[in-house]
Amino acid sequence: MAENKLSKTVKKESKDAVLRQKWVNDLLHWHQNVNKRQMPWKGEKDPYKIWLSEIILQQTRVEQGLPYYQRFVTTFPTIFDLANAPEQQVFKLWEGLGYYTRCRNLIATAQYIATELNGVFPTTYEAILQLKGIGPYTAAAIASFAYNLPYAVVDGNVFRVLSRIFNIDTPVDMPEGKKQFAALAQDILPVKHSAEYNQAIMDFGATVCKPVPECAHCFFNTWCQAYLQGEQQSLPVKVKRTKVKGRWFNYIIFIYQNQYAVHQRTKKDIWQDLYEFLLLETDAEISQKVVLSLLKKQYGITKNDYASVQYQPAAAQRLSHQLIHFSFTTIALKTYMELPDFIWIEEGQLAAFPFPKTLQSYIQKGMIK
Repeated sequence: MAENKLSKTVKKESKDAVLRQKWVNDLLHWHQNVNKRQMPWKGEKDPYKIWLSEIILQQTRVEQGLPYYQRFVTTFPTIFDLANAPEQQVFKLWEGLGYYTRCRNLIATAQYIATELNGVFPTTYEAILQLKGIGPYTAAAIASFAYNLPYAVVDGNVFRVLSRIFNIDTPVDMPEGKKQFAALAQDILPVKHSAEYNQAIMDFGATVCKPVPECAHCFFNTWCQAYLQGEQQSLPVKVKRTKVKGRWFNYIIFIYQNQYAVHQRTKKDIWQDLYEFLLLETDAEISQKVVLSLLKKQYGITKNDYASVQYQPAAAQRLSHQLIHFSFTTIALKTYMELPDFIWIEEGQLAAFPFPKTLQSYIQKGMIK
């Protein structure tokens, strides 16, 4: 009985080893001969440019991040250019990408490498991991793509592909699943072809083994364990549900003689270091009448101070864990007013300041007059 059990275990391990090797060989063949996915950083060996692309693509789709990467590389060809740039210029270039902590970390890391490391990017996984804003995934990507070091890159595409190829239903958003898939990815990784394999599996997940997979066009569909069992649509398994917090941002746009009152968000909250108009945040949607009442209570500004008032509700903006609802009240003032922590800037200067995405869109549409 024990011998039969041992025999089954050996056969399973042998089958698994064959599947793993078959997967690696076929994926690399697909990558070399079929994969046509083009991106400007593919094959790049400059760690600075790889780092830029990885930071920009954190929590960002490739299609959205691509033009930002191209603008950053053009504007800041070297890490010294980025490190020496005024922060407002960098934030302006980042405008619209969201998750602005990434931009602050980008600036801090560039300055550290330029001043403390003489512009030389770290060459080991451990040293790269110590840089601000870099976690295990980004460190593995830079180490692999820049130096071909044997570190598996594990992102959403990789979770999805591996869960289907090996028919694994361990939840990918739980500690056990993350640990299991990271270990599997590292075990499979062909040491001498680290960069090529990592790029291949991410491209495969983005073009073939997508959330809705194109199994009919997959080179591995006769081996894929989930496909053979009809389980590909149910993988990967996720159990967590993100609770979304609703917030209501009521912006007051003060205009006086073609000047606008703006200030910088400095608190540790969304959009830190970006600029905005006067904000009244509430727990629920409020009317224009209530907006003006709050303005009177908090700032002592009454209808006698207005030359004109316009009210405009706007669509909401979804962030990772928040849903921001906007309204805009544009008030032309009769006389100049000092507002604490605000500066007055000409209309033509607005474009030089980094604003949150929805505010920038509102400005560009010319709806602030």
